[in-house]
Amino acid sequence: MLRFLTAGESHGPELTVIVEGLPAGVQIDPEAIDRDLIRRQGGYGRGARSTKIERDHAEITSGVLSGRTTGAPLAMRIENRDFANQPENPKPLTAPRPGHADLAGAIKYGHEDFRTVRERASARETAARVAAGAAAKALLAAFGARVGSFVTETGGIAADLPTVDRLDAPALERLAALAEDDKMRCPDPDASRRMREAIDKAREAGETLGGVICAFAVGVPAGLGSHVHWDRKLDGRLAQAVGSIHAIKGVEIGPAFDLATRPGTEAQDPIVSSGADVTRTANRAGGLEAGVTNGMPVVVRAAMKPLSSVRAEIPSVDFETGEASNPPHVRSDVTAVPAAAVVAEAMVAWVLADALCERFGQDRLDAMLAARDAVSGSGRPRKP
Repeated sequence: MLRFLTAGESHGPELTVIVEGLPAGVQIDPEAIDRDLIRRQGGYGRGARSTKIERDHAEITSGVLSGRTTGAPLAMRIENRDFANQPENPKPLTAPRPGHADLAGAIKYGHEDFRTVRERASARETAARVAAGAAAKALLAAFGARVGSFVTETGGIAADLPTVDRLDAPALERLAALAEDDKMRCPDPDASRRMREAIDKAREAGETLGGVICAFAVGVPAGLGSHVHWDRKLDGRLAQAVGSIHAIKGVEIGPAFDLATRPGTEAQDPIVSSGADVTRTANRAGGLEAGVTNGMPVVVRAAMKPLSSVRAEIPSVDFETGEASNPPHVRSDVTAVPAAAVVAEAMVAWVLADALCERFGQDRLDAMLAARDAVSGSGRPRKP
C-alpha cells in the first residue's frame, strides 16, 4: 500500500526519497523530520562525518501543501555536505573489504572499481529511510500510535532493564524518554557509562562494536496485518524491514529467543476480561499473534554486528594484481548502535503505517479515521 524509494550515494551530492501512497490530509512537520535526522546522526562512537561534517536537513519538494499531504508522492532531498570534500577523480579501489558489500556487489553488477558498490551500499542511505519513517510516524500519530527506541546492549555490556514482555506502554515510553538524553540511547546510566568506556578502548585498538536495540510502537490498533497469507503477516514484514538495516543480522519479536528456551506454559499471554474490554497480562508475543496486532505494544529487538570498517588488518585480495592485500581503512564509526535504534524506529513505523492503509484505506485521512471508528470497540470479535 505504501512504498518509498531512495536514491543517492554516500559521497554524492544528495540523497533523495520518494514516498508514495500517503493519504491526503496527514500533517507533516518538517522540523519533526529534521529532529529524527539529527537523532540518527547522534550517539557516542560516531565518526567525524556524522558529528562534524553533515548537518542533515530534509527539503520537501513535492506532495505537501499548507503543511498537509495532498495524496501525491511526497519527495524529499537531503544534501550531502561532504560532497564538496571529495576528489574529482579518485583512484579506483581494487581490494574489497571483508564484511562489506564490495565483493558481492561487484560480482552481481560487474563493477571493477569497488567504490561504485560501497557508495550505494553505505549506511548513509539510512538518512533517507529516517525521513520516510518520519512521514510514516505522522500518519501513525493521527491514530494515536507512537514509536520509540532504546539501546539494551553494546560491546557485550547489557543494560539492567526488565524483560520486554513485562514492559507496558508507559514503561516503554519512559525508557525511550530516558534514552533521548543519553549519548548511547541507553536508559541505564551505569550501563551507558560502561558502554562508552568500552567504545573508547575499542577506538584505541582499531576495533568496532555491535549491540542490541529495541524499537517499539504503542497505541497501535488491534487487527493490523493478517493470519491468512504468509506475505501479509506483520511478524515477517517487521523482521524483513528491520533486518534490512545495515549491519543488522538478527531480529526478534518480543523476547523470542528467550521464549525458545522455555516450556509452552511460560510462552503465552493470558487473556483476561476487564469490564467490557479484554486484555493480556503479559506481552511475550511482542504485540503480534499469528501475524496480527493484538492491541499490546509492538516490540522488535535487533542484533547489530560490529561495523566492518576496522583499522586492524583483515586479509583480502587485490583484484588488479591478484596479490594478498589489506584494503585501505575508510573512516568510520566505532559503533553505530544508537543510530541503528533510530533507523529501526523508522522501519517499524513504516511497516505499521503500511498496515494501517491496508486495513482502513489510504486515499484520505478522514476516511481512514472513520473506517477505524467503525470497527473499534471492546476488542472482542464482532459478529458480521
